[in-house]
Amino acid sequence: MSKMKVVQVPKPGADFEIVEREIPEPGAGHVRIRVQACGICHSDVMTKEGLFPGISYPRVPGHEIAGVIDELGAGVKDWKKGQRVGVGWHGGQDGTCLACRRGDFVNCANGKVCGISYDGGYQEFMVAPVEALARMPESLSDVEAAPLMCAGVTTFNALRHGGALPSDLVAIQGIGGLGHLGIQFAKKSGYRVAAIGRGGDDALAKKLGADVYIDSAAMDPAAELQKLGGAQVILATAPSGKSMSALIGGLGPNGTLVVIGASSDPIEVPPMQLIVGKKRIHGWAGGIPTDSEDTLRFAEMTGVRPMIEKYPLLKAADGYARMMSGKAEFRVVLTM
Repeated sequence: MSKMKVVQVPKPGADFEIVEREIPEPGAGHVRIRVQACGICHSDVMTKEGLFPGISYPRVPGHEIAGVIDELGAGVKDWKKGQRVGVGWHGGQDGTCLACRRGDFVNCANGKVCGISYDGGYQEFMVAPVEALARMPESLSDVEAAPLMCAGVTTFNALRHGGALPSDLVAIQGIGGLGHLGIQFAKKSGYRVAAIGRGGDDALAKKLGADVYIDSAAMDPAAELQKLGGAQVILATAPSGKSMSALIGGLGPNGTLVVIGASSDPIEVPPMQLIVGKKRIHGWAGGIPTDSEDTLRFAEMTGVRPMIEKYPLLKAADGYARMMSGKAEFRVVLTM
């Protein structure tokens, strides 16, 4: 059998290992993908450090995958060899639980996560169930498309379901791996965009499409948003419950704080701050492959693109360290 290069985590908390494995054969209902690019997401820390329950090791991380179908398993229809596809966080569903029977696949009781439930994209070939596949436009390069499979769909999907209408004020908290995409998606969706950062991010925020920049280190972001009329949606991307708490006062009537930045510290809010004006806090977690397809198509149509730093597969440990440092601008992508 032919061999492939794989970057795996041998056990929770261990260093990455570069190993050779036999190229896998896809089972029934699965396809084999020749990986072209794989984004390194902060959520990969769950695999690296064993923070997600039930992970079997060794495990290959990676859930921002762009590639080409290389082989079809038994019974696979509507997909073909050579077809460009992506795989994101949502790695499949059982189709039988109550949530699935209601069409709510993202909340499947037995949902699979690529790079956690099965080996992900830090390898040259991978196998995925057809339920995890998203069709990928030809005009997007692999390195551009890969980060859109998680960071992209998370920001785009959260914004389009947030309740804002074109011309409404939408604030994006954080100008990083999620936020730099959120600003672009918000602007291209027709919102009036306020970017909330810390320090000298003004020029970058405006370049990405922000109409207004608010420096939270120098001013009260909630007060500044109220001067603008109050935000219909605040998309919270920076992982800080304290920072998110400080934004709630910036919501307008019926406004929503949409939380996509995962933080361990709590969001704290006086109940009356939500009751008056019927404001709410809403968590949002990515999407399913059809949402990813919508994200990719919207990006193709409007020119939304991630800002990336590329590393070869065999330098995955360096790329991961760069991502964890917080200094990457803004998504790290492995190339094969």
